[in-house]
Amino acid sequence: MGEMIKVGMADLKACKAPDNLTTIGLGSCIGIAMYDPVSKISGLAHIMLPDSTQIRNNTNIAKFADTGIQKLYDDMIKMGANKSRLVAKIAGGATMFAGGAAPTINVGARNAEASKAKLKELGVKLLAEDTGLNYGRTVEFYSETGDYLIKAVGKPPKTI
Repeated sequence: MGEMIKVGMADLKACKAPDNLTTIGLGSCIGIAMYDPVSKISGLAHIMLPDSTQIRNNTNIAKFADTGIQKLYDDMIKMGANKSRLVAKIAGGATMFAGGAAPTINVGARNAEASKAKLKELGVKLLAEDTGLNYGRTVEFYSETGDYLIKAVGKPPKTI
């Protein structure tokens, strides 16, 4: 068993097996796990918003789907991950404030869509997702197996 590396909010990290990655408190945020099954290089980004182009003077690239996923991808390639083998799994994107919220402010769904669009643009195949609904998630990504463990209060743990 390697180390369990914590990824904070609006943060991203890449590692290699046997090390693993975790992030807690994914509400409307999305945890994007990317993985090269051969080199066992994996990465996890905890993004909060879909689009960095909407925000002026933005310095935190990990906060946004478009820039965070790009940076994680670049970091993993530098570590030796193969572009053509990279795959992804995503979790989060919950609607945390149900009732009366206009769909235009449904950040969770927009985060999920933006994440998928960016992965597609990079040619990274999305293997699985656990998104939406109305509860927060804690996730753990296992570099050795590619398992993405989703934990939520009051729900059985689920691996995608």
